[in-house]
Amino acid sequence: MRPRHADDEPISRTDLLDVFVAAERPDPSTHLVGTELEKFGVRVPADGGPLLPIDYGDIANVLAALCERHGWEIGPDHGIDGEVVELRRDGASITLEPGGQLELSGKPLQTIHQTCGEFTQHYRELHDVSLPLSLSWFAAGFHPFATRDELNWMPKGRYRVMREFLPTRGARGLDMMLRTCTVQANFDFASEQQCGSRMRVANAIAPVVAAMFANSPHVEGRDTGLRTARSTVWTDVDNDRCGTPDFVFDGQPFSYERYVDWAIDVPMFFVKRDDRYHPHHVPFSQFMREGFTDAQGRHHTATWADWITHMSTVFPEVRLKPFIEFRSADAVSSKYVCALPALLKGILYSDDACEELWQRLGGLDAGARAQLWFEARHAGLSSALLQPHAQRMLQLAREGLERADVRDDRGRTEARFLDRLEPLVRGGQSPADLVLEEVGGHAGRTPEGQRALVRAHYFAGVEP
Repeated sequence: MRPRHADDEPISRTDLLDVFVAAERPDPSTHLVGTELEKFGVRVPADGGPLLPIDYGDIANVLAALCERHGWEIGPDHGIDGEVVELRRDGASITLEPGGQLELSGKPLQTIHQTCGEFTQHYRELHDVSLPLSLSWFAAGFHPFATRDELNWMPKGRYRVMREFLPTRGARGLDMMLRTCTVQANFDFASEQQCGSRMRVANAIAPVVAAMFANSPHVEGRDTGLRTARSTVWTDVDNDRCGTPDFVFDGQPFSYERYVDWAIDVPMFFVKRDDRYHPHHVPFSQFMREGFTDAQGRHHTATWADWITHMSTVFPEVRLKPFIEFRSADAVSSKYVCALPALLKGILYSDDACEELWQRLGGLDAGARAQLWFEARHAGLSSALLQPHAQRMLQLAREGLERADVRDDRGRTEARFLDRLEPLVRGGQSPADLVLEEVGGHAGRTPEGQRALVRAHYFAGVEP
């Protein structure tokens, strides 16, 4: 293992690989799973009036109550004027997305039983502090009724830079920032070879998983004809930093260096120095060669902290950090949220499942992969093209979890977390289809329509 770098240590081209080498866990029994969930919030007036998107004041009240009543502590990150924007507790964190979406980044845990327990605790705590504040939280891939202008920006310096830069890269960058939510799962690896295998399989199955968790059929109160509007938004954000890097399916061996080669060619958002975000939009490779001179004439060279930050500002469907981050699923309600890490653990932590699914999907050409994504976004699990893949993936995941035989105190394996997914896959329905059955395609933006949409995606707090 290579030595750990200090944050302010200048780096060379070869140093960039160290973050991945240091993250290797040769013992498979130490491989953990981390899960992240974002959700939208609204204020619920007692008089039956329109639901109001939360602002930072609402968020500040929630964060303060979580600290006071549930043992969370203020994290080191802070807003433009010193606002609280992060909480931490026992390896987990709560942070803010640009439009006030609240994100729980769970502690990396050994079992899905523990993961689901963590999310149950989060639900209870958020529910507890939100009821007296008249706030409701709901999980959908795309905000089902708010316009972009109705949502409130959170006071974080990096978001100010992104807000200015992303519209120069694609038409939907601000929608991505303000109006999308996801559930993500993170996975370990033993070696460079295993990292490559798991990353490639994760990319190959990504459109099928996107269909299984598609949960954003409405935009501004209307049925879009899509099952995941969130995934569609990501196609027009910034082609340099989003989607699937070309090298994933080019047939050549994976290496950390190939991922680095891709990432350092992505334009930066900013250089952060002394808590200030200086816009700087050159490829990271150019920043390493030339450095950066700020408005005060101070010259800065690329450091380890800059590289760690840059890795968090590339947005492929599957992102490599000190872990493999799967990013293709819409945010879903609490009854489905534990199914994502369970599904992916059953597949990615099984060499046999990875091999079969790579043989099944890894050899598709670019046109066939694009068709899978089109079907996922427009039809979800009702697609005859996707259904057999989803059924086989669910079966392989269940077999993998049963074989791992990790049991809770009632003797149940982790495969039980797939039970809620089973009828959807068997019936060819995504969560979006259930939402449409419940509220219809034209819920609208009236107070009644807003409430119906929140109930369909409800997570915690006041139930309108």
